[in-house]
Amino acid sequence: MVASSGGPVLPFHKTFAASAIAACTAEIATLPLDTAKVKLQLQPKSAAPKYRGLLGTCMTVAREEGAAALWKGLAPGLQRQVVYGGLRIGLYEPIRNAMMGKETKGDPSLGIKIAAGLTTGAIGIAVASPTDLVKVRMQAAGRLPDGHPRKYASSLAAYRTIVSSEGVAALWTGLGPNIARNAIINAAELASYDQIKESLLKSGMFQDNVYCHITSGLGAGLFAVICGSPVDVVKSRMMGAAPGVYSGVLDCFVKTFKADGPLAFYNGFSSNFARLGSWNTIMFLVLEQTKRALA
Repeated sequence: MVASSGGPVLPFHKTFAASAIAACTAEIATLPLDTAKVKLQLQPKSAAPKYRGLLGTCMTVAREEGAAALWKGLAPGLQRQVVYGGLRIGLYEPIRNAMMGKETKGDPSLGIKIAAGLTTGAIGIAVASPTDLVKVRMQAAGRLPDGHPRKYASSLAAYRTIVSSEGVAALWTGLGPNIARNAIINAAELASYDQIKESLLKSGMFQDNVYCHITSGLGAGLFAVICGSPVDVVKSRMMGAAPGVYSGVLDCFVKTFKADGPLAFYNGFSSNFARLGSWNTIMFLVLEQTKRALA
């Protein structure tokens, strides 16, 4: 993906395009898992929960709302991936190299890779946060009785409704936890993929091929889930809640902890890993092949 891990080095506009294509492909393939993850995270603690497990949640949603409901939020999801995916991945290498400095020789350290991932993740989501909000709102909306119009008929209608009823600033609701979540996950994904791929290639056991990309992508997904699940839960709860439920990030953390306990921050862990593990595998696999096609 990057120079230290082999593969072509492209100018920013080509890296941006390759990143957007790869991220959108992964989004389409794994969105049902993300919908299930959001449903599990927003579900209050109960002796008889409505949603049970990843596959069970997908089946419940398909049965009650129709199979198409599993792809709720696809339009803003793709909008998000074009902007966020293009920026966070496209900027990673130049920012990482800038942090190294021109005089530094050899491969970048893990610390520099993490710092670069944190930086590009924060930049990307600060721009793309409105698309994330709309995606979560559309995913969180359940099926309404016959004759009742949907709250958001489309992603564009969702933007208009939120702006008209809550104000423009509402599009950046939950920006704090969203930046924290995406900076952490981006650093975990890109730095771990970079590091794992570099180690595999140096070991001599792998060549720069699909097997190496799949292994590195799964590892990146695991690190991302472990590091990002707590802030991911808080982000989903803040974005899915009605205005005024949470006064801020800390308030959401405290209320979630008091109401549901510490394990609530890892609600939907298996679904989150299934989503991020498969998402990273598909994304990095497509990214590597697209970059080679554009080189």
